[in-house]
Amino acid sequence: MQGKLYLCATPIGNLEDITMRVLRTLKEVDLIAAEDTRNSIKLLNHFDIHTPMTSYHEYNKIEKAHYLADKMKGGMNVALITDAGTPGISDPGEDLVRICYEEGIEVTSLPGACACVTALTLSGLGTRRFCFEAFLPSDKKERQDILKELEEETRTIIVYEAPHRLVKTLKELYGRLGDRRMSVCRELTKKHETAFSTTLGGAAAYYEENEPKGECVLVIEGKSRETIKEEQIRHWDKFTVPEHMQMYLDEGIDRKEAMKKVAADRGISKRDVYQALL
Repeated sequence: MQGKLYLCATPIGNLEDITMRVLRTLKEVDLIAAEDTRNSIKLLNHFDIHTPMTSYHEYNKIEKAHYLADKMKGGMNVALITDAGTPGISDPGEDLVRICYEEGIEVTSLPGACACVTALTLSGLGTRRFCFEAFLPSDKKERQDILKELEEETRTIIVYEAPHRLVKTLKELYGRLGDRRMSVCRELTKKHETAFSTTLGGAAAYYEENEPKGECVLVIEGKSRETIKEEQIRHWDKFTVPEHMQMYLDEGIDRKEAMKKVAADRGISKRDVYQALL
C-alpha cells in the first residue's frame, strides 16, 4: 500500500502546545522530515520519540520532496515538521504538499499551534477578516509593491518580523499605512509572552529606545471603509460636477446611469447632481 504525508504542528514556544495526536503520529510514522534536525531532535528527545529523521528545508525542498514522494509511493508514512508551528505556513512544506498531490499521494494535516492565528486572537483587533503576509520580501521592488497593496487593505494584516529588522519594518509600515492601531506579539506561548497594544508610530518609537527581543508577529488594523470613502470624496472634489459627468459620458455610459455614478462617487443625491448640471 502507498504511504501518506502527515503535516504535524509543533510547539511555537511552550512544549505543551503539542497535541496527543501529533505525538502518536510522530511515534508511528516511518520517517520524520524536519526543517532543522538539530532543533527537532530536542523536541523528539523530550517526548521520548525515536523515529528516524531526515532534513527538509528551503535549500533542498524540490529534490528532497521528490525523494520523499518516492518513499511514500513505496509504502512509507512520512511526517513533516517545521521548527515551530504548522508546516506549510510560510515554509517549504507547501512544495512538498503540491508534489504529493501531483504524485497522487494522500496528505493530511494535524492541527495545532500557529503563530499568526495565536497573535490575531491576542491582538484585540478585528478577527473576522484578515490577511497573512508572513515576512515581507527582501527584494526592494517587490517589498514596495506589497506595501503599496497593503495601503488599501481593509482586512486585519498579519506580518512576521525578526527582532533585528523590526524597527525598520515598523517605520516602513508607518510611512505607508499611517498611524494605525496595532499589536506587537512576542515570545508567543512562552513564559515572557507579551502582546503590546499600540500604534505603528508608537511601536516604532518604543523599539528605537528599547531593544526588541524574540520573533515578533505584527497585527495591524486594516484601512477603514469610512477612510476610503472620505478619500474618494476628496478625490472627486478636484473635479466639477459637469467634468465628473463628462468622464462617464465619454466612456459610453448613458446620461441617467452616469448621474447615478456621479452621485454615488460624491456622496450626494441625484437631485444635487441634476441641479449642478443646470
